[in-house]
Amino acid sequence: MPTEGTEGTEGTEGPGQAPAQPRRPRVDAERNRARLLDAARAAFASGRQLVTLEQIARDSGVGIGTLYRHFPTREALVEALYRKELADLCAIVDDLLAAHSPDLALRAWMDRFAGYVAAKREMATTLRAVFASGTVTVSQAREELTAAVQRVLEADAATRTLRDDVRAEDIVAMIVGMFTATSLAGGHEQLERMFDLLMDAVRTHR
Repeated sequence: MPTEGTEGTEGTEGPGQAPAQPRRPRVDAERNRARLLDAARAAFASGRQLVTLEQIARDSGVGIGTLYRHFPTREALVEALYRKELADLCAIVDDLLAAHSPDLALRAWMDRFAGYVAAKREMATTLRAVFASGTVTVSQAREELTAAVQRVLEADAATRTLRDDVRAEDIVAMIVGMFTATSLAGGHEQLERMFDLLMDAVRTHR
C-alpha cells in the first residue's frame, strides 16, 4: 500500500548498481485518488453526522497529506465525487442495456439514480457551495442525464418496449421532481411506487 510521501518518488541506485526501476507516480496517484473517492462515497452514504477529511483519509488508508494533494479543500473533494458519481450513473446505461430490454434497463437505471441522489443529500451543504462557485451547474448535470436516457430510447428503436413519443428530458425532469417531492423518512418506498407508475405510463402496452 502506498505510504505517505511516496507518491511521485523516483527509484534510486547505489554505486555499481543498475538503475532501479522508477516508481510509477501516476499509477500510485490514480490509485490513491480512487481510494479517497471510494472512502468519501462510503462515508457520505453512512449517515454520519459529520464526515471529516481526516476520517476519509483514514478510511482510504492514505495519509492526510496525500488527501490534500489531491483535494486541497472539502469542496474540491465533493466536486470530484459528484462528477465521478454522475459519470458512473450515465455510463451504467450501456451495461444495463446489454443485460435487459430497454424498458427494464430504464427501470433499473431509476434505482441507480435513487442511490446517486441519496448520496448527494448527505453532502448537500458542500454541494451548494460547489454549485454557487459555478464550477458545476445543474444544467450540465441535466444534460448528461438526459443524454443517458436518450441512449435507452435509441436502443428501443427495434424492440418498441417504450412509447415512441417519450422524450428523454421529460423522463429526467419527472424523476428529479419525484425526489424533490419525497422525504428522507419513508421516501424510498414511495419512490419505488412512483417509478413503477412512471414506467407504466411510458411503456408500450400491447
